[in-house]
Amino acid sequence: MPRPLSLLGSTGSIGTQALDIVRQHPDKMEVVALAAGGANVDLLLDQAAEFEPQVIAVASGNAAEIAREMQDRNIRAELLVGADAVTQAAGLLGDDGVVLNGVTGGVGLEPTLAALKSGATLALANKESLVVGAPLVHDAVQRPGQVVPVDSEHSAIAQCLASGKHEKGLTSPVVTGKSEVAHLVLTASGGPFRGKTRAGLKDITPQQALDHPTWDMGPVVTINSSTLMNKGLELIEAYVLFDIAPEDIQAVIHPQSIVHSMVTFRDGATIVQASPPDMHLPIALSMSWPDRWDDIEPACEWSQPTSWDFEPVDNETFPALNLARHAVAASKTHPAVMNAANEVCVDAFIKQKLPYLAIVDTVAKVVDEHEGVASPDLESILAVQEWAVKRTRELIGGIAR
Repeated sequence: MPRPLSLLGSTGSIGTQALDIVRQHPDKMEVVALAAGGANVDLLLDQAAEFEPQVIAVASGNAAEIAREMQDRNIRAELLVGADAVTQAAGLLGDDGVVLNGVTGGVGLEPTLAALKSGATLALANKESLVVGAPLVHDAVQRPGQVVPVDSEHSAIAQCLASGKHEKGLTSPVVTGKSEVAHLVLTASGGPFRGKTRAGLKDITPQQALDHPTWDMGPVVTINSSTLMNKGLELIEAYVLFDIAPEDIQAVIHPQSIVHSMVTFRDGATIVQASPPDMHLPIALSMSWPDRWDDIEPACEWSQPTSWDFEPVDNETFPALNLARHAVAASKTHPAVMNAANEVCVDAFIKQKLPYLAIVDTVAKVVDEHEGVASPDLESILAVQEWAVKRTRELIGGIAR
């Protein structure tokens, strides 16, 4: 019997690739719900016509118009429209289901919590859930292994950890016992500006920042990759998922994007996970974990000469990683402030209202102004995000003037 799947963010990059895998393995997964923000309703309804879900959820849109279009296309599904529609779709399944959260941004937190509380396995591509609401996610987890990472870096780490003993964190590797882990190594492509100095980034345009040399991703993730803010968010995600101290999580530039991440163990051994730069494998593994399905993507070709490059991160030019470490150390709500401020800054940069170098600089100012909340609940996390958004917009307005 195929497992029920609720796919959040179905029209985005992660969502469309997840549906590729469902097409490839229709005996493994059955789409029960499709959810999206509402920017591409036509694609959402195309998906619904093909996969025949029981529920369609749209965060923003005209319910009457969507319902009429569904009727015209003979799509028979319950329609949910509104701010909590995606969260409702996330909470539909029980223990046997998989909720793949491919929503972008801090708005993915409440769907993450709903999925965990339902008992479903959470395939998590929304790293912001852990950055923004780590204490709430920890409280909502009902069993070891309920959270399975989708990000290629964290999927790689989970696979590498299965080679040794490590029983801490939200993920649960196959072998447990006293941790043998020395440190985690996140790999980064370096984005389009690898090798540039800070002076060379002064006049960067959105078009240049969106021209990623390796990955085809959404605009927010692509801009975050160019500033290495994405790697800062991933550092926090790794800290929450695997319960490894931020000072024991390293990052290294690897432009080929073949090694997705590594784990170094206490005896000096380093285990790497290598595969072509394609998200189908980690997405599929998040739905099948700890099992593997056949023929998800072509493996690395070893019959031809090849070489991999690794180089240290230039933290002077790209300070986002150190900012992330600072946020984790400061308080449980500083990471939420960092993420919220960054989302506003990236949006302003894309709209050409903020210079490229001012993205991380402005985020750092907002983080430094935040006082922190010792024991946050959902209400306080939402409040600090609202404050961060307001304060960031004020700072951007001052720069614009």
